[in-house]
Amino acid sequence: MKTLSIGIGCRLHSSAEQIEAAVRATLDSHAFDEIHAIASVDTKAHEAGLLEFCARHALPLKLFSRAQIAAIAVDDPSAAVREHLGIDGVCEPCALLAAADASDRAVSRNARLLVRKTIHDGVTVAIASSIAQPAREQTNNDSEEQDLP
Repeated sequence: MKTLSIGIGCRLHSSAEQIEAAVRATLDSHAFDEIHAIASVDTKAHEAGLLEFCARHALPLKLFSRAQIAAIAVDDPSAAVREHLGIDGVCEPCALLAAADASDRAVSRNARLLVRKTIHDGVTVAIASSIAQPAREQTNNDSEEQDLP
């Protein structure tokens, strides 16, 4: 059953391979075929690596405006994202928005983070679902700060 929404933030010119490695590492015990959609900020609409990753796996890419993203509370705001985009984060709010969109319900009432922001080679990934489960901390973060355009 496709219940997972994957929020992605990435550096400019991140490759499809980098994005795939980050997603697979973040999925951990979840299966790749559980992914319902990939989500990101609308400024990534023409990001070749993100588009290629989605095309390879026939996954829809849901893009959200900075205004939509800013309406979602972020527990661990990113200074880099704030500096570059004027919002507190990308992957967690986008994952939640896509999960809520999948269920046609309000984010606060239905969508839940299953995996909080993780960072792999300049790609941030978070996982949300419209099926209520508690968020878990990921232990395979590297220490790289995300560098957004």
